[in-house]
Parts: sequence; C-alpha cells; structure tokens
Amino acid sequence: MTSHAATAPAALPAETTTASAASKALTAGIAGIALTIVGYFVSGAQVAAMSWLVGVTYWTAMAIGFLLLVLIHHVVDASWSVVIRRQWEHGLASFKWLALLFLPLLISAWVKPGLVWPWMDLSHPIHGGTVGTDVLYAKKAGFLNLNMFTGMTVGFFGSWILLSYLLRKASFSQDNDGAAKWTFMNRRTSAVGVIVAALSLTFAAVYWVKSLEYHWFSTMYGVWFFANCMRGGLSLGIIIMVWLLHRGDYKGVYNTNHIHCISTLAFAFTVFWAYVTFSQYFLIWNANVPEETFWYNIREINADGSPNQWKYVGIIAILFGHFVVPFCLMLSYRYKTTPVIIRRIAYWILAVILIDLCYNILPALREANGNPLPFFSIALVWVLTSVIGVGGVCVWSYLKSFPTTKLIPIRDPRIAECLTHHE
Repeated sequence: MTSHAATAPAALPAETTTASAASKALTAGIAGIALTIVGYFVSGAQVAAMSWLVGVTYWTAMAIGFLLLVLIHHVVDASWSVVIRRQWEHGLASFKWLALLFLPLLISAWVKPGLVWPWMDLSHPIHGGTVGTDVLYAKKAGFLNLNMFTGMTVGFFGSWILLSYLLRKASFSQDNDGAAKWTFMNRRTSAVGVIVAALSLTFAAVYWVKSLEYHWFSTMYGVWFFANCMRGGLSLGIIIMVWLLHRGDYKGVYNTNHIHCISTLAFAFTVFWAYVTFSQYFLIWNANVPEETFWYNIREINADGSPNQWKYVGIIAILFGHFVVPFCLMLSYRYKTTPVIIRRIAYWILAVILIDLCYNILPALREANGNPLPFFSIALVWVLTSVIGVGGVCVWSYLKSFPTTKLIPIRDPRIAECLTHHE
C-alpha cells in the first residue's frame, strides 16, 4: 500500500553521525590507495596504473551519473525527483577529488609515455610495427597526442566541477531565501550543461578507455559509457534513498511512488544499455571488418584460437549479469517498490558496471605470449583496492557535504507536488 508523505521535511541527522561515517570512509579510502601503491611494487607500474584507471573511471562514471540526473531533472522540470535530487547534489562534491585522484595517471603519461595509453609512445610496438610508423595513428595524431589529452582531461574535470558548483550553489541558496531566480538559474545552467556533459563524457570515454586500442572503431562507445553513468547514478540513488529511509531521515518525506519512479528509470536504462551494447556488437559482427572485429576477438580467443576467460566474462557477466538478471527482476512491481529487494538489485548493477569497465580496460594488459591478461589475475586485486580507495574518498566527500544543508530542497517550487507524488 502506498504511504503518502506529510508536508513537513524530516530533520537533519546529527552531524556527529555523518562525521563518524565520513571518517570511516576516508580511512577505507586511504587504505585502498595505500594497497594500490603496494601493487605498484608487487605487480609493476603498468598493472597498477591500469587498475587505478579502472577505479578512477568507475567512480567518475558514478559522479557523471549524478550530474546528468540533476541536469535532466532541471531541464524537464521534474517533480518526483526533488526528494532525491539533494543527495545527487551532495555526490557532485566528489568531482574535485576525482580530478586529484586522476592526476597520477596524467603525471605518468608525461613521465613514462605509453605506460597506460600505447599511442603516447611512438616506439611502442603495435600490429607488426610501431606507433610512430602506423599510418592510422598518423591520421589520428591531431587528436591522439599528449598535449591534447592533457588539455581535454583538464577540460573534462573543469567543466564537471564548474557545472556542479553552479547547480549546488543555486540549489542550496534557494533553501535560505526561497527565491524563484535560483530555479530559473539552474534551468539555464542545465540547458547548456546537458550538452557540455554529453560531449565531455563521450570524449572522456574515448580518450581514457577506447584509445587503449586506438585502431578500433565504434560510433556507439560514448553512448555505452553514458548508459553506464546513468545506471550507476540511479543505482546509487536507490541505495541512498533506502539508507535514508531506514535511518528515519525520510520519515514524513518518502512514499512508495518515489522509489517506484527511480526504480522504473533504472529499469529503462537497463534496456537502453542492452540496446546500445547489442547494437555495437551486432553491427561489428555483421560487417565483419577486421579493423573492428579484432577488439572482440581479443576478448574471446587467445592467439592459438582457444577461448580465454574474457569470453565467459562477456557471456555470463556482461550479457546475463548486466542485462538479463536485472531486467527480469525489475519487471516485477513488487521488486521495484520493496526497498530491501531493489537495493540488492542496485548493488548487483554497480558490481556488473565494474566488471564491464574491467572488460573494456584490462585486456589491454598482455602476457608475454601476447594474450590478454586473464580476468582472474593479480590485476583484479588491485582493481578492487583502487575501487575501494577512490570510492572511500568519494563517499567521504558526500558525507562531508551531507550535513551542510537541508535534507531536501524545502523551498523548491515543486516540493509540495513531490511530497504528495503519486503514480
């Protein structure tokens, strides 16, 4: 049965509670970072750097998901999402720390070109020659060069940080004076911000991940990354919503229709992700052009033709884990509206997004015989420490921002409509 909310917002939790949780998150983050540094000495610079790339890209995707959801909320003037929008805004505080955590990769690109991205080292062997003698690289050199990579990466984080600052400032300021100008300001920011975010996340995916195999062509790659960003942001939104509900913060605020809406949107993007991913695979398989199929061949067979571990990752984890399982579960209205169940589904989605990123990044690591490093290898350990390290810092930044303003935007023009939201 739907439980409709009262109009009074819940009180903020005690600052000491979030301060304690923030300290634990930061401790976990520092421990994860320290363990990843150990990985540098145990497994070598390249394995540690590639694992760190997975961790930073994963959490950056989550933050981009938050940013996109806030931008879309303002562009379409949504009402139901007012109740969760403030939590997404707190999540935007992580961008400046993500920029700092990406810095080691940027420094390594200058100090040791080719360590992560092969095209940065012109003497790097590739496809029977070197990057410097590769005709295809010569055609892309205006885009794939270290100066451009550095400038674009700084631009990515700069645009995300700026958009986050503007959105947070207007939203938080409205809690104090209730002025309608802040709503209009966020709408204008979002109208431009949606375009900026779409372009920046696309180029970030191409530069950071796709260019690991710069010979490969795919027009769907930015959309694939966008789908994972949205699924990650929605999944974390579900987890936060259930967390606040169980803590009692959402008493008088939450009703069943709020979680049904966010769960339904998560279901929609599950289908969208499947459509994009299948389209990419089907078009490449159907065209059967060697310049495109080799990317999947690396993730299916070894040099001698035997199947490798990545083939089963693709079939079991990506196909069934990323689509079939959450799709079938979220067909149920009861599952979408039962907090404990939908939270478990959200955790599942977050896990398979990480596996998806590993599938796209880690096969760039090669064994001595030229085969991709298996999925179950020491690199997976450092991926997990990286995810914990970067994630701990991101959770800490969220929890530090959490007590600085109201639980929900109490003076948003659509707050009354949100609190009485129904299907």
